[in-house]
Amino acid sequence: MASDPLLSTETKITLVFMFFGLTAWYLATEYANSDVLELAALFGIGIVLPTLLNERRRHSRME
Repeated sequence: MASDPLLSTETKITLVFMFFGLTAWYLATEYANSDVLELAALFGIGIVLPTLLNERRRHSRME
């Protein structure tokens, strides 16, 4: 049997931050009513942050 995990660590990080990004976007729509804050929450937390973390992890493994 293969001992490879079903999901890679990068995928797990991305999924967790997608959940946080969607949650932050929902909370921003409910309470802040600011389009800029909504986009910052959705893209910043849901896309940019996990990408930066995964790239940092990838570069630290190479060194």
